[in-house]
Amino acid sequence: MKIFSLSSNKPLAKEIADNIGIELGDCSVQTFSDGEVQINIEESVRGFDTYVIQSTCDPSDQHIMELLIMLDALKRASAKTINVVIPYYGYARQDRKSKAREPITAKLIADLIEKAGATRVMSIDLHATQTQGFYNIPVDQLVGIPMLSTYFSDKKLEDVVVVAPDHGSVKRARQFADRVHAPIAILDRRGPRDIDPLQLAVVGDIEGKTAILIDDIVDTGRRVSTGAQALIDNGAKEVYAACTHPVLSGIATSKINASPIKEMVVTNTIVIPDDKQSDKIIQLSTAPLFSEAIMRVHYDKPVSPLFES
Repeated sequence: MKIFSLSSNKPLAKEIADNIGIELGDCSVQTFSDGEVQINIEESVRGFDTYVIQSTCDPSDQHIMELLIMLDALKRASAKTINVVIPYYGYARQDRKSKAREPITAKLIADLIEKAGATRVMSIDLHATQTQGFYNIPVDQLVGIPMLSTYFSDKKLEDVVVVAPDHGSVKRARQFADRVHAPIAILDRRGPRDIDPLQLAVVGDIEGKTAILIDDIVDTGRRVSTGAQALIDNGAKEVYAACTHPVLSGIATSKINASPIKEMVVTNTIVIPDDKQSDKIIQLSTAPLFSEAIMRVHYDKPVSPLFES
């Protein structure tokens, strides 16, 4: 086995390799003056099961090109298998045609990764689960809810209610609520995307309770901050938030800091730069989960137990 890291999330890749007990593979990623990416693999991979760790987060196009070029290099170097570990899977939100003449970019990215030489894909909390069906190779989708729910269970909060930020997130909220033994509520969002918090309707009993907003991605921070304010305005005692992927575009951190959110718990699928750090943001490591999944794949053991624990 050999594990390689590209440029998007080297700390996570290093932690995964350390957990498994091997060194990261030796490769270099360079950018020419005109922006072209060059990748060199500095050691033999012939006959090896290889694992490439790369989140396709911002700058997503750069990271996707790095990944595709690396896969082509491994294929041409006669690697036995090429397993792609994508902690954060970019473009997954473009998974269907919602209006005329719109691309299905998630399918395009899947075609590119498969054509470049991938033999397996591994990720966590894909925004759209149907993305698995865009591939003709095995896709393992790990889940972050057990990790996030365990964190909140250990805090022993009282009078908890789990809140879905919209109707599309109800299934995720229900899975989380079952683990922390709490009821659920829903934020009913209608109208423009920049809706005022006072116009958000809360479906469910949150009066005097500790609310936990659960989502898969926090991007601009608008949805989670307005949702938290709506919960407070409707009688919640305090608000926590949890998500798997802290995209945190633009001034998202400022919105979170200005919101009534007491604490936002995320994972390390994306590196949070120093200028986007906050005392409110707690980051949990997905390395133990990915390490165990990689070992199970390598030794032909089932990955399904990791979906529950």
